[in-house]
Amino acid sequence: MARRLAAAGCVAAEDEAAELVRAATDDDLESMVARRSTGEPLSWITGTASFCGLTVLVDPGVYVPRWQSETLARRAADLLPETGTAVDLCTGTGAVALALAAARPRARVVATEVDPRAAACARRNGVDVMEGHLADPLPVDLAGTVDLMTGVLPYVPIDGLHLLPRDVLAFEPRVALDGGADGLTLVTEAVAASTRWVRPGGWLLLEVGTDQVDGVGALFQSAGYGAVTLLDDDEGDPRAVAGQRYGGSVAPPGGQASSR
Repeated sequence: MARRLAAAGCVAAEDEAAELVRAATDDDLESMVARRSTGEPLSWITGTASFCGLTVLVDPGVYVPRWQSETLARRAADLLPETGTAVDLCTGTGAVALALAAARPRARVVATEVDPRAAACARRNGVDVMEGHLADPLPVDLAGTVDLMTGVLPYVPIDGLHLLPRDVLAFEPRVALDGGADGLTLVTEAVAASTRWVRPGGWLLLEVGTDQVDGVGALFQSAGYGAVTLLDDDEGDPRAVAGQRYGGSVAPPGGQASSR
């Protein structure tokens, strides 16, 4: 089995073979190996993915959570108050929201998702998800009260989609990948929209590409976020940007705290 998977281009063929064996029954193992050999995501076949030590349900057709996003989730969990409020944009399977809820069980964690299939999957994972574009579906009572907003938004430039792995392009939903002309169409919109929801002193964390972190950091600062930092993934590559919103007791550099 491992040889067949390796021949099909699976890098971690032995590990994947073992995972398929664990997930299979005697009568469907062969079909599962055949599906994986075509490049279909392993998590679509087994129905689960591991994220921050949690088992996340993954439905076919839904973007598979990546280990690189665990950096954002772990940092976000550290920043979320015990009884705070968090919003996860473009939640997909709900992996980041699940990690936040697991770390802060008394916090309120809600999510948004534009893809109905992904929203249904997130609900199967127990996430309180609202369907719609970015922050649009959030209830008005959350305005100005959110302690933490996160998002793993599409950030691949449209001209760079062809550089993604073949199986990603062939199977995973484009809506979860295509970030527009420069890759930052939705990221830019999310930063601007966040100021309606994130309270003064609250945090915004967004995952982006390694070559986008400086530009996104500037977007954060222009929108009224300070303490802007870059978060590296476990391989040491810049993977996300975090910033704290000015206002209340949080003052911009060289200035007094504002009510912005």
